[in-house]
Amino acid sequence: MPGDGTAGTLRRRVVSEPPARIRDLAARRARAREARDFAAADALRAQIAQAGWMVTDGPDGSSLVPAQAAAGPGYRILPDPAGIPPAAGPDPARPATIALLVEGWPADLRECVTALLAHAPAGVVVSALDVGNVGASGDTLHELAVAHPGRIEEWHVAASPGWGASRNALLRADPAPVHIIMETSTILAGDAIGPLLAALHAAGVVAAGWRGADPDPDKLGFHDAGPGPVTALLGYLLAVRAEAAAAAGGLPARARFYRNADLEFSLRLGQLGTLVVPEQPLPVRQTRHRGYHDSDPGYRDRESRRNYRRVVELLRAAPG
Repeated sequence: MPGDGTAGTLRRRVVSEPPARIRDLAARRARAREARDFAAADALRAQIAQAGWMVTDGPDGSSLVPAQAAAGPGYRILPDPAGIPPAAGPDPARPATIALLVEGWPADLRECVTALLAHAPAGVVVSALDVGNVGASGDTLHELAVAHPGRIEEWHVAASPGWGASRNALLRADPAPVHIIMETSTILAGDAIGPLLAALHAAGVVAAGWRGADPDPDKLGFHDAGPGPVTALLGYLLAVRAEAAAAAGGLPARARFYRNADLEFSLRLGQLGTLVVPEQPLPVRQTRHRGYHDSDPGYRDRESRRNYRRVVELLRAAPG
C-alpha cells in the first residue's frame, strides 16, 4: 500500500467530538507520519477504525469522523478487511471475478472499470475493495456499483493492514472458480479476460497472466518472459484457479505493499502447476502505475525489499 494510504484524502467536517482516547491515538499517528514511520501510522489508523472512527488527511491537516457518518448514504464502511464475509459457496453462474484494490485516484478507477464493463465476458463480476475513501475514490466506486448492479461488488473499509490482507479478503469472498488479480492502472482495449480463461483450460495450468517473468541465472533478479510457460506472473493482470490460490495459502499475508509480493505468490503457485502467458498479445495497456510511482519512496523501497527477501528464499529452495 502506498504510504499509509491517505494522501489526497478530502477533508470532511467533524460531526461530533471524538473522545480523548481517540484524539490521543490520532495525535500519535500524526507524530508517526511526521517521523515517516508509516507502519506505526497504519497500525494506529486501524486502532482508530476499530473504535468506530475514521481519520482522513488533507492539505490542511487531519480530521476525525465517526465511521457511520463517514459512510454517508448508500454504503457501509467496515473497520478492516477481516469484516468482509467469505463466500457462502461456489457460484456456477459466475465464470470469474476481477478483484481490484481502490486506494485513491478515482479517475483511474473509473477508466479501469469502464473498460472492464465494456470488454469482459458476460458473467464476469468486478469485486472492488476501497480502503479509506482516499480522494473520494470510495464514493466513485459506490457510484459505479449503483449504476451497474450485478456487475460490480463494492466493499469499503476504513483501514487495512496491507496489500496481502486486502487481497486475501477479496479472494475469500469470491465464489467464482477463477480469481483475477488486477491493478486499476491496467486498462483493457479489448477482451483480455477471455484468453486468460481459455489458457486455464490447458492441462496442468493453474494461472495465466498478461506479463511473465523468469529468474536471472544467479537467482537474485527477474527478467521479462513469455509467451508460454513462465516462472512467475506479475500482478497487473493475473488469473488463477481459485482452488490453486487456496492451496498456495492465498496471497502473501505478510506483504503490506504489493511490489514483489506477486512474485512470491507466483512461485508458490508454480509449485502446484504451470504458469503461462498466452501466445497471442493481449489488448491491454498500462497507465501510470500510481501504486509504485506515487508511493512514499522510503516506504515503497523498504517494504519491497522485505517482500523480495522471501522471493529469493523461495528461488534458492527450488530444485535446479
